[in-house]
Amino acid sequence: MAEILPIKGFRYNPKLPFSIDALTSPLFDVVSLKQRQALYRNSYNSIHVSVPPGPDPAEGAHRTVEHWKRAGILLQDPLPGIYVYYQYFRLPGSSKEYCRKGFMCHIKAYPWEERVILRHENTMPAAVNDRVELLEKTRMHTSATHGLFHDPAFTLEQYMDESITSPIYESEDYQGVRDVLSVIHDAAVIQRFVDLLRDQQVILADGHHRYEGSLQYRQKMLQQHPGATGQEPFNYHLMYLTNAASDDLRILPTHRLLETLPLPPDVFLVKLQEFFTVKPIEEAYELNEVIVGKPWAFGLYLQGEAYKARLKPEVHAQLDWAVPQEVKDLDLTVMHYFILERVLGLSAEEQRQHPGLSYVRSFAECLARVDAGKAQLALITNEVKMEEVQRVCHSGAVMPQKSTFFYPKVICGYLFSSIEENEFY
Repeated sequence: MAEILPIKGFRYNPKLPFSIDALTSPLFDVVSLKQRQALYRNSYNSIHVSVPPGPDPAEGAHRTVEHWKRAGILLQDPLPGIYVYYQYFRLPGSSKEYCRKGFMCHIKAYPWEERVILRHENTMPAAVNDRVELLEKTRMHTSATHGLFHDPAFTLEQYMDESITSPIYESEDYQGVRDVLSVIHDAAVIQRFVDLLRDQQVILADGHHRYEGSLQYRQKMLQQHPGATGQEPFNYHLMYLTNAASDDLRILPTHRLLETLPLPPDVFLVKLQEFFTVKPIEEAYELNEVIVGKPWAFGLYLQGEAYKARLKPEVHAQLDWAVPQEVKDLDLTVMHYFILERVLGLSAEEQRQHPGLSYVRSFAECLARVDAGKAQLALITNEVKMEEVQRVCHSGAVMPQKSTFFYPKVICGYLFSSIEENEFY
């Protein structure tokens, strides 16, 4: 099953005149324009290689990486290791502190059809192409994707708990999350990690675009090297692995925003009632509360008016996408099929590439963008449950794009991994 390897990681030179807080950044698909503009001001911030600026971003990132290596801004650790990464966090409205325990390593980039890495989301082609070009130019993984293994015996936690008492980094990130990094160099302990994953399938929780970018790059390199053994550095991918048996996995909802409706708002509401029971809601800020726990229920915010829309149970059988029942039953499948395709006329493929469709985690931001005229319609949804993710993964199907938002996000800047031949392992 899953083959993992320790990493000879690249990390920031501790002699730089910056704290690690000043060098980290959000992942490429969640960092806002405002955050990027602020982070670009520090020429050493990791944003310059994960979301590079300029007219040729990938080439700019390549030059930055080479400069950072030559100038000693990034230094490679002399020994390969498993990098333990803990994230301490609280959820809004709760005083309970969670700790998500995991580790970063290289994992072989298995094609989807091999069913070693299990995906649960569709991807958007433009974002995948962006990641392929960046990896091809820099030959460096700048941020770890997030994978889930399953170990109800918690075999590895004792080693991670011991390691984390000697941290390399400890900082608070943009999410208000306390991030802690340490490393395990003991070869016998590392072998325990390798052995445990050898019998595992891994669910890809976060980072579908980056992982698919690795797959496409690997395929390109295999075509150039027909005699490849499968052990070359280009076969591997940087991943953060956490135990799905732990009580530290949280999935937040990702809402949808449409910049413009392809039909008049009054016509949209009439067509919506063919499939949904639509009820006006007096207070828009209650939209996320009135749908909680109700299957196939959504909040709509349109031209300053709020509505609750719940699918009429008898029409669900009309959902004729060629996907397993596990996917048909999902709230987001219902939204994408009945609202985006049947009511608004956007096919599944058009939805994946539609420039006017965006994905926003913040409920308040959704309302604010509609009020500001930056979007015409906000579609508010419930979160996807972990059991639903697992059922979909094992069915072999995928959810609509941007279905899940595993919280907290891994940050960029703690660790970089090279797939250059002389730097890999």
